[in-house]
Amino acid sequence: MRISSFLAGQWQDNGQTLAQVFCALDGTVMGDVVGHNTNMGDALNYARTVGGPALRNLTYAQRGQLLKAVAATLAENKAKYAELSYRNNGATDTDTFLDVEGGIGTLKYYASLSKGLGERHWITEGDIEPVTKDENFRAVHLLTPIRGVAVHINAFNFPAWGMLEKLAVSLLAGVPMLVKPATATLPVAYEMVRDIVAAEILPAGVLSLLAGGGRDLLDHITSQDAVAFTGSADTAEKLASHPRMISEHVRFNAEADSINSSILGPDLNSESSGFKSFIHEVSKEMTIKAGQKCTAVRRIFVPAALLDDAQQALSNKLAKGVLGDPKREGVTMGPLVSASQKQAAVDGTERLASECELVFEGNQSIDGDENGYYVTQKLMLCRNPVDAKVVHSTEVFGPVSTLMPYSSNEELFELVRRGGGSLVSSIFTNDDEFAFSAVAELASSHGRLLVVDDTISRGHSGHGNVMPNCNHGGPGRAGGGSELGGLRGLGFYNVRTAVQTNVNRAATLAGEIS
Repeated sequence: MRISSFLAGQWQDNGQTLAQVFCALDGTVMGDVVGHNTNMGDALNYARTVGGPALRNLTYAQRGQLLKAVAATLAENKAKYAELSYRNNGATDTDTFLDVEGGIGTLKYYASLSKGLGERHWITEGDIEPVTKDENFRAVHLLTPIRGVAVHINAFNFPAWGMLEKLAVSLLAGVPMLVKPATATLPVAYEMVRDIVAAEILPAGVLSLLAGGGRDLLDHITSQDAVAFTGSADTAEKLASHPRMISEHVRFNAEADSINSSILGPDLNSESSGFKSFIHEVSKEMTIKAGQKCTAVRRIFVPAALLDDAQQALSNKLAKGVLGDPKREGVTMGPLVSASQKQAAVDGTERLASECELVFEGNQSIDGDENGYYVTQKLMLCRNPVDAKVVHSTEVFGPVSTLMPYSSNEELFELVRRGGGSLVSSIFTNDDEFAFSAVAELASSHGRLLVVDDTISRGHSGHGNVMPNCNHGGPGRAGGGSELGGLRGLGFYNVRTAVQTNVNRAATLAGEIS
């Protein structure tokens, strides 16, 4: 498999190998990532000058039809992506569904939103407003797309969804994109782009793919461009501090590390339905994608009186999991995606061990090749979270979570906030007063809160699942960014402009009259 870039409307292969991609199941080489000869400045300018005008000339409804066609093309080829995901990512069927089907579903969702925007080229924000005493003089706020290119730098853990959720919003907004997937898990994203290009759905210049390399990418960025990044906090800091990003005041959105929490409310006991729902959700979040989700549960908070019960229940639930090759009967969790990620998980667990004890580890008899990147499930216990520091600042990106007690609501909320800003926390409680208090105390440090009681225990979307109509992002350590959220997501690619004019023109601009 030769994985190449698609830049300036052409597939590129200069014969040089930049990197290799591997099979997570056995460590064998799956393919080569090859270089290109196109100057990155030229590639970005092609997207701006060819793809940009073509997209802006289309209405929202027409862009929605493009999204619908892309989704249909990818759906026809999802079996191919599933096989690549299985080999390159070590994905189970559930893992692949979340990644591939989740990405296609997000495309369809944004295609459906285009119907409400209709045959227009901009979005009106708010009402037409009077500005002076002259009733004929009014102001209307418009949102119009930037005239640059959206650079999407994606993480390794969701090669399909991570690319498609950004693509969906950018395309509907009317902004061409250059996608740079993580090298380790390039195969799925590469094949998806190949299928989209081959289907000739999108106008020239709308979609570019950078496979590997790209160290000089930001040297050519301009003030009309936007950079959306998903990955580590360290890399986000390097990108944001690039001289060109600063001098050009480039829009930057980051979704980074996140030490997410799940909370068992003080009103629930070990025999309650809420307790069982909590245990089920936490154990699921520890094992789906082998814990390689930015929204996975890293810290588990329970009332001190229920610490032993929670530890036993979680251990019993996790013990049912089987680690190995996902295509072998009975296997429930696959490997991590790379040797470096396996080593990072081992190193992170060792850091946690300075403050925590290991109270459960999955069966070390792995039903798979010994050269695969397998990491066993581990439940850590921090008995004194108030004095701990490492557990509140270390994210192990794998099937590892830490259980800890709290003695009061005030202590709980303070401990959760020590995560420094998170993508999500889930709260399981039937007590409205505690639920509302948790929202008031934790909302400012989270991009999303899932508050579950018995009435929605079977109907909620899940702690870790990112829904396209809800905000995805978080303050502080989580990157300070915001994605998706329905039409809210288009704001990153739009410029807000107040247009002051006579009332008839304002009404026309607002779309109230033709």
